[in-house]
Amino acid sequence: MHAGLWAALGPLLWACGLALQGGMLYPQESPSRERKELDGLWSFRADFSEDRRQGFELQWYRTPLRESGPTLDMPVPSSFNDVGQDRQLRSFVGWVWYEREVTLPQRWTQDLGTRVVLRIGSAHYHAIVWVNGVHVAEHEGGHLPFEADISKLVQSGPLSSCRITIAINNTLTPHTLPPGTILHKTDISKYPKGYFVQNTNFDFFNYAGLHRPVLLYTTPTTYIDDITVTTGVDQDTGLVDYQVSAQGSEYFQLEVRLLDQEGKVVAQGTGGRGQLQVPNAHLWWPYLMHEHPAYLYSLEVRLTAQTAAGAVSDFYALPVGIRTVAVTEHRFLINGKPFYFHGVNKHEDADIRGRGFDWPLLVKDFNLLRWLGANAFRTSHYPYAEEVMQLCDRYGIVVIDESPGVGIVLAQSYSNESLQHHLQVMEELVRRDKNHPAVVMWSVANEPASFLKPAGYYFKTLIAHTKALDPSRPVTFVTNSNYEADLGAPYVDVICVNSYYSWYHDYGHLEVIQLHLATEFENWYRTYQKPIIQSEYGAGSIAGFHQDPPLMFSEEYQKGLLEQYHLVLDQKRKDYVVGELIWNFADFMTDQSPQRVLGNKKGIFTRQRQPKAAAFLLRERYWKLANETMYHLSAAKSQCLENSPFSF
Repeated sequence: MHAGLWAALGPLLWACGLALQGGMLYPQESPSRERKELDGLWSFRADFSEDRRQGFELQWYRTPLRESGPTLDMPVPSSFNDVGQDRQLRSFVGWVWYEREVTLPQRWTQDLGTRVVLRIGSAHYHAIVWVNGVHVAEHEGGHLPFEADISKLVQSGPLSSCRITIAINNTLTPHTLPPGTILHKTDISKYPKGYFVQNTNFDFFNYAGLHRPVLLYTTPTTYIDDITVTTGVDQDTGLVDYQVSAQGSEYFQLEVRLLDQEGKVVAQGTGGRGQLQVPNAHLWWPYLMHEHPAYLYSLEVRLTAQTAAGAVSDFYALPVGIRTVAVTEHRFLINGKPFYFHGVNKHEDADIRGRGFDWPLLVKDFNLLRWLGANAFRTSHYPYAEEVMQLCDRYGIVVIDESPGVGIVLAQSYSNESLQHHLQVMEELVRRDKNHPAVVMWSVANEPASFLKPAGYYFKTLIAHTKALDPSRPVTFVTNSNYEADLGAPYVDVICVNSYYSWYHDYGHLEVIQLHLATEFENWYRTYQKPIIQSEYGAGSIAGFHQDPPLMFSEEYQKGLLEQYHLVLDQKRKDYVVGELIWNFADFMTDQSPQRVLGNKKGIFTRQRQPKAAAFLLRERYWKLANETMYHLSAAKSQCLENSPFSF
């Protein structure tokens, strides 16, 4: 970013309190750290009072939730919407309450040298947390983790358990991310008294609840708070720049070691900042781009300190992939080599669990991605679970990491209040995902009304701030605006364009796609001279519906539409198109409307992860692209064939 721009914006952003305090390292067990999972059944109650405020007025958090009235068993993690049989609860908007009694290890409550932290992986959308009736945390935003140090509460007396209460409100306003509006229906001759609906401008269901793991973890009272790693390459030498921060004492020592996959120390250093040099480094390569993709080192950080209570030590191990990312006028480069995104857009969405994290589903999705020959996906349209990012690092699946900035179409959503919240969300996202080698680009929004006058300043500020947070990665947002009217496009590094030719217009006319698409690409590139990703394209199909000649919603029409897009993509990827991401990986739930039959059916897999005809078409294409564009390594082919059930 230009120094002058940051000089102008920096004081504003810092004055608004956007410099986040503390790190957000993923909780792990180590010689100095423990964790206790709180997944399972929680007590649950929705506040059906007219103003949804009864829980606060009667202070449900002060006593066990069951004393406030009837409660349900609610699995965590999951969305609350689809678990029960209550129609009102499925579409509920307002405050819901969760509670869990937790038995604590004796040492946690008696050892004052132990720090006990409550961490919530995701609570959609606005969450307030109490422990034993005492307020400990509040967080706005439904897709990123937050935590609270509860040591004093659980070490204040002869406690063996604690009561955790979490109130969550899924109401969306013009200033939330994603935004929404509440429409009150006041005609009591047609609607019940107090009736209202939540309106949104995005095409997925607004699932709510505790979507990701909730846990307790411990550290010493002097502890490693944050680690930041950036990597580079100098000929055959890998460069790992690290920065470590600690809390709890000003007097401590730090030792850093980098280990390879065989456990051999390849570099080491001391102090809170430095550079490790790795001769003949194994680079982190994307899936299908190298015979040994996704190579991860382990950065082991050890802290030692002398305190009034004696010697203290803390240990944390961070996976590190050594790789570089760069963008030219017409190429996207990973480790200096052209990279072509051939992948998918996804949703965290499945039957019953809604957006709730689920290990079997996640592993199934990654097996399908590798079967497909996909090397990338975008986290449409919000940050995904941390465990998803970890698997991407392990498997070499490249990620465009997107904020929940979807549906920004109202003028109010470009206000200063909205901008400040969006800046905060990007800080939280970068803080969480900055060390993942799989993350190669930040996306600050999807399909905003970027032609509105305030959009230029909004995205100029937002993109500049994101680049200041992380200068090592390019920044984009995903547009469906006209190339001439898009006020945010001048500030992105890569043009990401969504289009649905012969679906949302020119219905049924597959013959117009090639001309439309070629013209669009040429206009964007001529105007901005930046590489382009076809970030969404596709068509809906109902599994088992067949028509020849192809008609809309048949599997044949979905397949035929993709084939027309591919003809143009094959021409333009020789020049400046650097990727294609199908919409969507799998069918997913949406709000009810006459245009949606039990959700959006643009998936190449059903919601139950069964393939449609388009999945086989894309599989053939993606493996062909891997052969043509990714190094032509015969060794890579043989390794893939030997070590996995997937074939070229």
